[in-house]
Amino acid sequence: MKSKCTVHRVITFAVGFVFLLSTCPPFFQPASPTALAASRQPVRARHGIVAATNQLAARLGVEVLQRGGNAIDAAVAVAFALAVTHPAAGNLGGGGFMMVRLRNGKTTAIDYREMAPAAATRNIYLDQHGNLIKGDGGSLLGFRASGVPGTVRGMELALKKYGSGKLSWAQLIEPARQLAAKGFPVSHALAKALAKKKPQFELYEDSRKIFLDNGKTYQEGAVFRQPDLAATLARLQRNGAREFYEGMTARLIAADMKRHNGLITLADLKGYVAKERKPVRGTYRGYEVITMPPPSSGGVVLIEMLNILEGYDLKQMGAASADRYHFMAEAMRRAYADRAEYLGDADFAAVPVSGLIDKNYAKRLRATINPEHASTSAEIRFGNPPGLESGSTTHFTIVDAEGNAVANSYTLNDSYGSKVVAKGTGFLLNNEMDDFSAKPGTANLYGLIQGERNAIAPHKRPLSAMTPTFVLRRDGSLWFALGSPGGATIINTVLQIITNIIDYDMNLQQAIDAPRIHNQWLPDEVAYEPYALSEDTLRILTLRGHILRIRTDAGWTDGDGYMGDAAGVMIEEKTGMRLGATDPRRSDGLALGY
Repeated sequence: MKSKCTVHRVITFAVGFVFLLSTCPPFFQPASPTALAASRQPVRARHGIVAATNQLAARLGVEVLQRGGNAIDAAVAVAFALAVTHPAAGNLGGGGFMMVRLRNGKTTAIDYREMAPAAATRNIYLDQHGNLIKGDGGSLLGFRASGVPGTVRGMELALKKYGSGKLSWAQLIEPARQLAAKGFPVSHALAKALAKKKPQFELYEDSRKIFLDNGKTYQEGAVFRQPDLAATLARLQRNGAREFYEGMTARLIAADMKRHNGLITLADLKGYVAKERKPVRGTYRGYEVITMPPPSSGGVVLIEMLNILEGYDLKQMGAASADRYHFMAEAMRRAYADRAEYLGDADFAAVPVSGLIDKNYAKRLRATINPEHASTSAEIRFGNPPGLESGSTTHFTIVDAEGNAVANSYTLNDSYGSKVVAKGTGFLLNNEMDDFSAKPGTANLYGLIQGERNAIAPHKRPLSAMTPTFVLRRDGSLWFALGSPGGATIINTVLQIITNIIDYDMNLQQAIDAPRIHNQWLPDEVAYEPYALSEDTLRILTLRGHILRIRTDAGWTDGDGYMGDAAGVMIEEKTGMRLGATDPRRSDGLALGY
């Protein structure tokens, strides 16, 4: 495909050229989410691909690969760029998880999830009557909603241990700094998202200054400049990650927290640690699945559901059949019930990972599923796995020319996090404290019920649903890598993409485009996307006892009802070509390669 914006040209770091690139049409126009039956083909590239939710960030990641950097180098550049171009979820003030697979097969999980400040106690978000505090001062809005951010430490750990050594920390941050300083055109999606959060941005001085245009909403095409963020990025370039946790940036955060009765202190920032963890591994129909361990619930719940579904011939049922959706919803119901009871930060609570992903445990759960009738969530409680001892997000996926791969999911939790910018820093802080069980047994932002293992405690990491995942071929080589945002729906999004590929032979783009359903145990319902299920399928599922709800009012989807924003990269078996795909549910995503 030839155009002024060809993916094979060298993409410059100069912001003047970034402006030019941002005005060129996408190489593959996103398909309409309401017409998923006709998918575009995956993007093909010989050497490497970056699939991300923002085109500018994806282009900068490709430039890193073209300059000789590896997938980890590119991931650091993309993460910092998304903090500028995708402020709803890209971040310095949040945290997340990075799955890394090296060309030699070594796979590791980097946990840079936020940590609760030392002042956080079990009942800190309850009023004198034991009720959850709403609004500013609660776990969702304002200075008290934030956990200690981990993104900067996570990127530092990844680069130091697994980067190519060809590009420095400062070089990888530079394109993000230039984008923040000189600005970029506001897209339709960004203008719409900023306008929706205007009432909350107005509550906080620096948030108003940055995310409103002289008190008004930003219009599509306006230039969005962030000088305070550019200054923060420049300090990070000069002083390294330590700047964020001990330098001027740390002091700015701590001072504003103190002024507004926030929780985070200098000691909290200095004490933050990113960790490497052992990935969770399972198999599905002979293919190995490698995914994120606790404090993410994603990997464990994903493998538990795959184990249950492995006992059914989904291919024979058909991809859009009522039978497929029935068994999938029942597997979701049981695994999410276990999530509510058993998952949490394994550094603080006993999490029976091996039992939950045990094939025999899945067989016992499968035996409780009636093929002709839905169960109810009231009758389905958490199971009894063997070995039992008494979490708005964005995702990007990168595969380089040597076969190194990164699947990275990071977040501020809600879209634009706590809506607070610490004075002088230029970046939003997370509202990740809501991912704890602020009141065990009470639903969080995403309607998820969470248990005692996820209760608030100082220095603890809140439970998450982020599910960055690798799937290997039977010979042990990398087949594809993927992940998605979407709050409670993340795990089910990844589940459905995997089964679309393995059970229904869909290509990567078709698997991402296909309609999705969601069951999370409570509330007792099967949510589905607009136009996802035929009238016949809806009728059959209703007759089987499922409570169905079209999803039209999900906060993280801006009310459009669509689930997730997946990004994936696949390696074609016979040719070694990289195939990239992003979700048509969002207009700004793009897979680019060279």
